[in-house]
Amino acid sequence: MTEELHPGLAPGWLHPLLAGIRDFAPTDIGARRVPPTDGGRRAAVLVLFGEGPSGPDVLLAERSADLRNHAGQVAFPGGGIDPGDTGPVGAALREAEEETGLEPAGVVPLATLADLFVPPSGFVVTPVIAHWARPSAVHAVDPAETAHVARIPVADLADPANRVRVRHPAGGAGPAFQVQGLLVWGFTGGLLSALLHAGGWEVPWRATRTLDLAEALAARSGVTRDDTGQEVTGG
Repeated sequence: MTEELHPGLAPGWLHPLLAGIRDFAPTDIGARRVPPTDGGRRAAVLVLFGEGPSGPDVLLAERSADLRNHAGQVAFPGGGIDPGDTGPVGAALREAEEETGLEPAGVVPLATLADLFVPPSGFVVTPVIAHWARPSAVHAVDPAETAHVARIPVADLADPANRVRVRHPAGGAGPAFQVQGLLVWGFTGGLLSALLHAGGWEVPWRATRTLDLAEALAARSGVTRDDTGQEVTGG
């Protein structure tokens, strides 16, 4: 089944982004995001742009700390494409409704990006770019899956004071954001960074500022650690 996209219904402020992603490729984020030739489990995420009190924003969800994959990470709503889904758009909307309670009828799918690979889970992910034409209330529907839901202003993401690179213990570093008490890194951080650039929202920032993942997580939550790396609690 062919899923419908409606780029012509995008508001004017999203036109530069739609133009900027026409030639989007996985290598715009990094070589490790190129999907393998032998498949991988198909998934989709909803990259949902709305207009909030602070201007354009994007919907993000913090995953539960108890999940098997990507526990505690901040991500776009989404998940695996099920046999009953119409495709990536249908899967992204279904998962977003299940995770955040949004009303799919208020979402206008605009475009899909080239598939991206997420090595830790083996997912091959299709990002679905959409406009939140009629926003609805959102919340963490199932605390066992989603800890927190937030609409993050694009201006906050673009603010150089909120940008950093995070170095993973396994090696490699990538763009990250420290916003509203959240650390957005990994797949989501890399894709957001690419979209800020494509949409013309990017503000020059000090890309040499790099934190180890544990350091960045501690800074986000206010956690302090002793010389052995154990968390120190107040008494």
